[in-house]
Amino acid sequence: MPRRLLAGSALVATMTAGVVAAAPATAVPTPTPAAGQYREATARVAAARADEGRRTTPTARALGLPAGEALTVRSVVLDPDGTRHVRYDRTSGGLRVVGGDLVVTKAADGRVRDKHLATTRPLAVASRTPKVTAAAARATAGRSAGYRPTSSAAALVVYAAGSSNRLAWEVTTEGVRSTGTPSRLRTYVDARTGAVLDRAEAIHEGTGNTQYSGVVTLNTVTGGAGFRLRDSVGNYTTDMFGLTSGTGTEFTGADDIWGTGSVSARDTAAADAQWGAQQTYAYYQSVHNRAGIWNTGVGARSRVHFASGYVNAFWDGTQMTYGDGRGNTHPLTSIDVAGHEMSHGVTENTAGLSYRGESGGLNEATSDIFGAAVEFYASNPSDPGDYLIGEKIDINGNGTPLRYMDDPSRDGQSPGCWSRSIGRMDVHYSSGPLNHWYYLVSEGSGTKTVGGVTYTSPTCDGSSMTGVGHLVAERVWYRTLTTKLTSSSNYGAARNGAIASAKELYGKNSAQCVAVEKAFNAIAAPKGNQTCAN
Repeated sequence: MPRRLLAGSALVATMTAGVVAAAPATAVPTPTPAAGQYREATARVAAARADEGRRTTPTARALGLPAGEALTVRSVVLDPDGTRHVRYDRTSGGLRVVGGDLVVTKAADGRVRDKHLATTRPLAVASRTPKVTAAAARATAGRSAGYRPTSSAAALVVYAAGSSNRLAWEVTTEGVRSTGTPSRLRTYVDARTGAVLDRAEAIHEGTGNTQYSGVVTLNTVTGGAGFRLRDSVGNYTTDMFGLTSGTGTEFTGADDIWGTGSVSARDTAAADAQWGAQQTYAYYQSVHNRAGIWNTGVGARSRVHFASGYVNAFWDGTQMTYGDGRGNTHPLTSIDVAGHEMSHGVTENTAGLSYRGESGGLNEATSDIFGAAVEFYASNPSDPGDYLIGEKIDINGNGTPLRYMDDPSRDGQSPGCWSRSIGRMDVHYSSGPLNHWYYLVSEGSGTKTVGGVTYTSPTCDGSSMTGVGHLVAERVWYRTLTTKLTSSSNYGAARNGAIASAKELYGKNSAQCVAVEKAFNAIAAPKGNQTCAN
């Protein structure tokens, strides 16, 4: 019988230490964000965002944007010295521009110091009057979706993500893919010719396997007559009971003990999912001073027991969802899956890297990098951090991991070196070079044993280098993601942005910056205008 929510119960701000009963291990507490810790910082960011919202017209003039183009503020990142990194979306003739986003770095006095634009060309189109109707565009998108749509909506936009500007219909089609994963597909249909210009899936699939983390301490709250599997910032877990729609039923209990370590207990998967969510939140808070996926201090929902025999997990823009695996015996609720998929949410709310071409590879690698980072951060003795992706899945049936960050080519499909063909690959493989970069910055080239695992990392230019630690690589990449990249950024932009970020964080010619630059050389990334010396 389905468990019920505690009807009408108030959320009590008392944290409790709920225990997950699983394989024996040392209990590792989850850091609990102090109440109101981000209130002042959030107020400063909100004030800066409002201020920049009043300055969009002079900023557009300072950037030399043509008449008819306007800016809207999407987000603001504040540095301690007052520097603002303002992310904008652009309109042209009143129409939203897809592929027109940009980041502007401003000094404390408002002067523009740097800029990163998805495209530098003027964004006007010859005509803003469509020849193709919205209904025809929805029909075209529906036919190309590969499933029967359950809903469809169209909006007129300027599509600038290609080589030229097009008046287009952005059609959002929803349904369920053949794999059982929900779909929120954006199809761009040329509003003059009816041709499909591009397609972008908003719900990203991932793969993992249950990796119980031993006995851990979960932060839960009391409410009504018992306990809720929810923490003070709002990370919480629900049971879908095999359904594929809805929010699920929140897990509650009388004794604050969650799971038994056995898949037969429904709350075992919930305990793993909640642990992953709390550790991911704590990682971003502790390492990057980011208050969750949306940087608002609000947690996310995790749904477990989705569908039946569903062998996947996904982030859909609002929540994490986990299937129970083949035969409903292996819930995909591991901590690296949580870190990977929730990091898609961070990317979505920062650079917004398009899930195609080189930007798609950077998007997927970002989730691999931060998935590994969360695993390192959790420092759980039952699953210590490593540079292997999905090492517990056994998806190949022979005990090998899904991806190798030290030498991506070992999986037989992911290149460890950049080439001009990268943008034509599946994003799960074109992520290889950036994953390789992360390992090289962290540990260096050659053979090395970390945490009992032996890695051998080659370089594409035959060089050798020494690593400076995974935290350096993570901090540099996070700053690059949040202050330098745009939706269409490629490996060249990643290189320029990361070197610039390393100089800002550690200084010119610092050991950290030199390692970042050498690692991009070592993966054969295209060279740009940034070096550690200039």
